[in-house]
Amino acid sequence: MEPIMNQIWPRVFRHLHRTSVLPRRRHSGCAEPAAVPASTTSTNSRHIKPTLLVSRLYQPSNLRDVGQDTRLQGEMTCKSQRLMLQAGLIHPSNPGCYYYLPATVRSMEKLMRVIDQEMQAIGGQKLDMPSLCSAELWKTSERWNLMGKELLRLKDRHGGDYCLAPTHEEAVTTLVAHQTTLSYKQLPLLLYQITRKFRDEPKPKFGLLRGREFYMKDMYSFDVSEEAAYQTYESVCEAYTRLFARLGLRCVQVQADTGNIGGKLSHEFQLPADIGEDRLLVCGKCSFSANVETMSSDRTKCPECKIGTLVESKGIEVGHTFYLGKKYSHVFNATFSNAQNKPSVAEMGCYGLGVTRILAAAIEVLSTEEGIRWPGLLAPYQVCVLPPKKGSKVDHAAVLAEELVHALGETVPGLRGEVVLDDRTQMTIGKRLKDANRLGYPYVIVVGQGALEETPKFEVICQQTGETMFLSKDGLLDLLRRVETV
Repeated sequence: MEPIMNQIWPRVFRHLHRTSVLPRRRHSGCAEPAAVPASTTSTNSRHIKPTLLVSRLYQPSNLRDVGQDTRLQGEMTCKSQRLMLQAGLIHPSNPGCYYYLPATVRSMEKLMRVIDQEMQAIGGQKLDMPSLCSAELWKTSERWNLMGKELLRLKDRHGGDYCLAPTHEEAVTTLVAHQTTLSYKQLPLLLYQITRKFRDEPKPKFGLLRGREFYMKDMYSFDVSEEAAYQTYESVCEAYTRLFARLGLRCVQVQADTGNIGGKLSHEFQLPADIGEDRLLVCGKCSFSANVETMSSDRTKCPECKIGTLVESKGIEVGHTFYLGKKYSHVFNATFSNAQNKPSVAEMGCYGLGVTRILAAAIEVLSTEEGIRWPGLLAPYQVCVLPPKKGSKVDHAAVLAEELVHALGETVPGLRGEVVLDDRTQMTIGKRLKDANRLGYPYVIVVGQGALEETPKFEVICQQTGETMFLSKDGLLDLLRRVETV
């Protein structure tokens, strides 16, 4: 019996391999193409990308009932927090801490790529430092006590004191101090990281705008002289300005207090917003602007141009820069060999960008009350294609929707991985359009009756502008080729 079965089973497996089967689902949220007879398989078919399906994206609807969530009781809410919760982009864990769900992670990764591009364009080198920092470092800089209750402290099993770092001036300066062969020819040295940070906020609020755990980009510069350090400081500020311009965000650079980080000079980068916690004074005649903390509250005349009136507004701080001088480098002995081959203490600067805060602040200032509007570069997906409702008169146009998704991926390289198909065809177009509006896809394409005409037309909704167009396939491709991705 066994020899007979050994002859039969190989033929059965070959037959099953050649037989067409229903599309299988991948755990990634993609539908795999149906298997086809081996004789018709071409070499190109192996490169066809699976379709991203809305039904498989992890944005659970049971996370959207914001009003009933007891974990938010006592937390102040704002537009960005409400919209992100409703859209299934974040989910509360404990006060000031959130799960970042897949679409949010995609958006954050895009923001990090933009930050990488701008920081590396001015000579920044990326590294990664431990979040767990020794108390000895912070006691050496005298910030262990200065930071007060906002510093998250803990002990290890041996009784050693540590903190979960909100910032890394002590750590990076110690790292550079250990390089005893650093030469003036290697400066300026700009080291940065993008990591989770921790701050024991007394009252976390506004979702990702003020939390206890968050992502931040922090850069640290080491220069040969005060003059060179000021040049590096200006270079970083200009890079920040370019970054916010690329994101389409109106950001104001204001004079700021150095706070517990210290130093000789400081600026904040503020997004004007009614829910902002910072009060700003801006001159209408010149470029002067400052945080109220740095000036007397009753001042109305501009100290720079002397003729302009200072107008108060509110802002969300999304970036902060500091010229530190030798505050940390002297304490930790971060030196370099100067042109005379003698040790010299480096001049330092530090520069922060709140990654999760930029994301939430952008949603806060760009969105409508009903739907998220992303900075174009940061949208989790650029395009959502809606096929007709199953069982409708134009049901057979569904295949055209799938073909369009593949065509976009193949002919517009920048859109590979950026197009999703809303395959929930048991729902009406109207309900799916409402979801698409809530999630903020920059472009929504409705495949309906027009797609079946002799010259097919597609309804294209540009959610950033509110404009609706009816375009041929070529016109659609021309439009989407202009979409910038990162």
